[in-house]
Amino acid sequence: PSGRILPIPIKASLREGLTVLEYFISTHGARKGLADTALRTADSGYLTRRLIDVAQDIIVREVDCGSTEGITVQAVKEGSVTIVPLRERIQGRIAAEDVTRPKKKKEVIVRKGEDILDETAEKIEEIGVESVKIRSVLTCRAAYGVCIKCYGRNLATGKPVDIGETVGIIAAQSIGEPGTQLTLRTFHTGGVATEDIIQGLPRVEELFEARKPKGHAVITETEGVVKLGEEKGLRKITIQGVGDEERVYLVPFSGRLKVRNGAMVQAGDQLTEGSVNPHEILRIKGVTEVQRYLVNEVQSVYRSQGVDINDKHIEVIVRQMLRKVRVDDSGDAEMLPGSLVDIHEFSRHNEQAVRRGGEPGKGSLVLLGVTKASLATDSVLSAASFQETTRVLTDAAIKGKTDPLLGLKENVIIGKLIPAGTGMMRYRNIELFYEEPPDEEEEAPKEVSQAPEEKLEVTPEEVPEEATVEATVEAAAEAEIEEALVAPALEAPAPEEPAPEEPEPTPKKGKGKKAPPPEEGRGDRQKEEKGSGSYKRAKEREERGTGRKRVAFR
Repeated sequence: PSGRILPIPIKASLREGLTVLEYFISTHGARKGLADTALRTADSGYLTRRLIDVAQDIIVREVDCGSTEGITVQAVKEGSVTIVPLRERIQGRIAAEDVTRPKKKKEVIVRKGEDILDETAEKIEEIGVESVKIRSVLTCRAAYGVCIKCYGRNLATGKPVDIGETVGIIAAQSIGEPGTQLTLRTFHTGGVATEDIIQGLPRVEELFEARKPKGHAVITETEGVVKLGEEKGLRKITIQGVGDEERVYLVPFSGRLKVRNGAMVQAGDQLTEGSVNPHEILRIKGVTEVQRYLVNEVQSVYRSQGVDINDKHIEVIVRQMLRKVRVDDSGDAEMLPGSLVDIHEFSRHNEQAVRRGGEPGKGSLVLLGVTKASLATDSVLSAASFQETTRVLTDAAIKGKTDPLLGLKENVIIGKLIPAGTGMMRYRNIELFYEEPPDEEEEAPKEVSQAPEEKLEVTPEEVPEEATVEATVEAAAEAEIEEALVAPALEAPAPEEPAPEEPEPTPKKGKGKKAPPPEEGRGDRQKEEKGSGSYKRAKEREERGTGRKRVAFR
């Protein structure tokens, strides 16, 4: 199961017949497959648990963090063969800068801050754009969690991700679940001296735990010209830099070189073959390069097994691995030299120091494996429930730590609602009011006789929001009855413009109420048919003096 290759060849074929030893060795392949299934499934589950623990507090908390940075993505190629086209890497992401046609820079295809749709992504690829700068969670400036713009599209719905979405858990499960497939694939390659050792689950684990790989490649720390030599039984590689700068690297003859004598190399280039130590990439080439290296390497392992994972899931985990800064010099900031501080806390302490007129502290970004990153979290409860419970609790008690309860685990432990989805404060504080739809009879505006002494007008602006529909209707009905009783005694003279003469309608019997004069009633009904029930038209007629006062209500 360890992936060790037996250095004994099987010379005979099955037709010729195998010796007892050869037959026994060949059965090792079949046994290896079965042992793998039993043992590595547990490893896959453990990796998923670690990934979930490190990413469980990544929740979409903002719409836009305001970041102007991003990552540049290109099509993934091996030699001249395109493995992953550019369109697949940019679909559903937000452009970090304008995407223009290669020769016509004025023709903008996607503007900065816009969502790159599937059709647009295809167009970008067709016109020959080789690289696009997109927003990414790796460069998101949200202090807690991530923002909608940096995450982009929710892969489940095809729409922009909602606030409260637990993107950390989704990322961990998307990477951990196919881990079982990586283990079971050794069935097909078992027993043959393949890339079994550096591929599969052990390689993914090696990358996420940020371990120094076995037989790692030597990389140059400076740019210059390569000179090859020999010293003390080892191969001597000298990099002659600018001026008198010179770096010497001694490598065993067993290590295969990737450079030739007299070749020009850049800082961070590989001198020998093998896997690169990610800590060295961070030290020599910086944070952007180590992020790109980790994402590409994890993708290459899954891709080799035919598993398709979106880049953004791996980016979420890598973001958590690069959250801590080791304080080299505290300056006038309230930090302890040598301590690990969250990157946002480090910036906050430095800002406060500068505001006071002091010197900001200096620190270097640290790459932590997922296990160490989980234990280095600000949440005491989350770290204690993961591993090394006694040490975590003792350390927290000595330092007098407090738990901000921002993640999911710590809230579950103390029995609170998780701060995700509808459990977020912004959703919990929403109050919903349900209004019953008014009856059909109540929808039609009611007529009231015009009286000069008393003007009755109820408009939507005057009706308080708290008032219920029933109360408004009841008040309007009472006012109407009162007005109808008072109106005959205080009948106002007819307006200046006489109403058009029309044939008398058949008078209707009223219940306890005096029917209005036929001419006016008919005229009003016609106006009503023309849509005079709306507030605006009733008001206009009232100003012109051509209509009666109306009670407007809902």
